Amino acid sequence: MYYDRTERRIPRVFSENRDTFDVDAQHRFPMGQRQEIVWGVGYRFTDDSVGNTFNVSWDPDRRATHLVSIFVQDDITLVRNRLRLTLGSKFEHNDFTGFEIQPNARLAWTPTERQTVWAAVSRAVRTPTRLDDDIRLNAQLIPGPPVTVLAVFGSRNFASEELLAYELGYRLQPHPQLSLDVATFYNVYDRLLSIEGPGPPQLSPPGVVIPFVLANNLHGETYGVELWANYQIADWWRWQAGYTYLHMHLRTKPGSADMTSVAAAEGSSPQHRFLLRSWLDLPANLELDTTLRYVDALSNQRVGAYITLDVRLGWKPIKNLELAVVGQNLLDNRHLEFSSTLRTEIQRGIYGKVTWRY
Repeated sequence: MYYDRTERRIPRVFSENRDTFDVDAQHRFPMGQRQEIVWGVGYRFTDDSVGNTFNVSWDPDRRATHLVSIFVQDDITLVRNRLRLTLGSKFEHNDFTGFEIQPNARLAWTPTERQTVWAAVSRAVRTPTRLDDDIRLNAQLIPGPPVTVLAVFGSRNFASEELLAYELGYRLQPHPQLSLDVATFYNVYDRLLSIEGPGPPQLSPPGVVIPFVLANNLHGETYGVELWANYQIADWWRWQAGYTYLHMHLRTKPGSADMTSVAAAEGSSPQHRFLLRSWLDLPANLELDTTLRYVDALSNQRVGAYITLDVRLGWKPIKNLELAVVGQNLLDNRHLEFSSTLRTEIQRGIYGKVTWRY
């Protein structure tokens, strides 16, 4: 269990005080010789108080929510050391949409000790938040007279966004020091967030308000592949490489007036990503870790493709003490990774770290 107190202050945007209490319990036990059961329960209480501004406001400005969840999973050995089936589901009750069910099934086949083929089908939801229900965002102010405000409003009719995911993967270990993984996915989305409008003008301070309302009128598919390789060159040197490809095809439902959300969603996720890591153990208890990362452009965010390099040099003078120097974003003075209300760039940085374990 945990208790968390968060206080946020973003000048001219909003402020928030949030208290969260969370408790979870899990239990694992065997059932016979071929099954293992895992089940658990959870409860979360959140109470928030928001300081509204002209730009962003919530109605009501204070709200408490409850989340209760139960999950159960059965890991079944169909053929010992060869075929395993995992079935499970999460059952959840929230204050926004009520009861939600998120089942999943996974099958793993191991034809040899060095090969594994697996497939999975699962359903997941993104339940609404305070933003989806209660927000008012004054997106654009047009001088008058009269003053005209383009405003986005949340909706108490906002439903959970749905995902049905299909996955297929293969793992090969051609050598004891080398493993290769490929995972493909095909995701079907429904009831995704859309912004509907404009609605009829309304008289509201500071003038005329043109309302837009959040709804669930987007749907579509994504598909892609993930490739990973792990290579233990020697006892003191390990490499990892990974590549991800993502293709998105979203569209509005009949009757939707949303003209921007499809491009915004498709243009806010990178199509290509590449990662290369090295872990090197040097003499005198030194460690040198290197991470090279490439991320494709985000067209909707006006963020270009970028490459980053992070390096960590660590030293363990004694068993329980570690000293480290870390350099981040060493290839560029600064770059943008995502565009939001506050366009914050990632700067080149160097910091030190001391870790004591006991």
